[in-house]
Amino acid sequence: MLLKKNYEVHGIIRHVALENSTNRLSRIKHLIKKITLHPASMESFPSIYKIIKKIQPDEIYHLAAQSYVGYSFQDEFSTLNTNINGTHYVLSSVAEINKDIKFYFAASSEMFGNTNISPQKEDTPFNPRSVYGISKVAGYNLTKNYRETYNIHASSGILFNHESPRRGPEFVTRKISLGVAKIKLGLQKKIKLGNIKSKRDWGYAKDYVEAIWKILQQKNPDDYVIGTEKNYSVENFLEIAFDHVNLDYKKYIEIDKNLIRPSDINLLVANTKKAKKVLKWKHKTSFIKLVKMMVDHDIKELNKK
Repeated sequence: MLLKKNYEVHGIIRHVALENSTNRLSRIKHLIKKITLHPASMESFPSIYKIIKKIQPDEIYHLAAQSYVGYSFQDEFSTLNTNINGTHYVLSSVAEINKDIKFYFAASSEMFGNTNISPQKEDTPFNPRSVYGISKVAGYNLTKNYRETYNIHASSGILFNHESPRRGPEFVTRKISLGVAKIKLGLQKKIKLGNIKSKRDWGYAKDYVEAIWKILQQKNPDDYVIGTEKNYSVENFLEIAFDHVNLDYKKYIEIDKNLIRPSDINLLVANTKKAKKVLKWKHKTSFIKLVKMMVDHDIKELNKK
């Protein structure tokens, strides 16, 4: 999207990803020649500072994180270190190098966690139920603190679940779409899942990046909830995905208790009244269209092999 707006786009990438670029960068291979990648680590303040000073960007979209919630239960320390320190390093660099740089922080609906208030809006109290959610609350507060203390254009987008064919296969939505494609093509027999009754507000990532960009185009920095205002279960996702290829999902799923989170969250659904009013934004892609799109993509990619 930024390339289409004639931005000069720079990205930060770990050395390990550069060394294994064929696999790690496969999802952006169509635009890799149009962007500049810099090897660095979100766990290293000197490397972050050095790159920001060298590039002198107009805008920073801080999306980097250990973002797989399930993994955050297994390795709490690396999730906290990467997500909190990484955000702090970028903000500190901006405050020291150039306070005119506009900064966007990728906050998360996981921050609301086990809230009793639904739908959730910008002033709904946070009650995270995962280390990932806790790390995002810290990043949100760091962003707000730097905005108020150093007067920098620092904003947070509290995004609800955003999916697309580029989603990593470890996430449940892509695990399902890829599994459905493989089952349809005779490459797999079952999909192992945890709590299929779990519900989320799922939207299309392409719609959401428009909101992210709009947040940084505002005169004043602020925080916004971004979502679809609709709620669906994992079971709903399964039903639509399998029905799309004329199969009955009940015949192909296996519930694995090891995949059920130690603590899950209550009903999360966005209240995007502020985004509609200030950003003039609302989602365009329906949940059904998103699910079908992901399944079609995975079938097409598997047929290429």
